[in-house]
Amino acid sequence: MRRRHHFHIDYAGHSVSATVQTGRTPVVEVLVDGKETGHGTTRGDQPVTVDVELPSDPPIEVSVRATPGPGTPRCMLLAAGVEDQVMPQRPY
Repeated sequence: MRRRHHFHIDYAGHSVSATVQTGRTPVVEVLVDGKETGHGTTRGDQPVTVDVELPSDPPIEVSVRATPGPGTPRCMLLAAGVEDQVMPQRPY
C-alpha cells in the first residue's frame, strides 16, 4: 500500500520540502522554494540521497537523505560544514 509522507525545513533562507511515497518502489520528491528540483527512487527500505541546489549567489549545494523505512520514513538535510539536520514531518 502506498502512502505519502511530507517533510519540511527552512535552511539558509530557503524552503526545502520532501515527499516520500512508500510502497514497492519508494519515490522521493524534493522541492526548493516550492519548485521541484530533484527526485529519486529506491528499493525496499534502502535510503536514497537526492542532491539539489539552493538558488542563492553562489548556489548552495545540499542533499536530502530519505529513509523510507522500516516504520515511519525519515528525512535529513545534509550540507557541507554543518551538522546533519532532521527534517520534521508535516501532517497533511
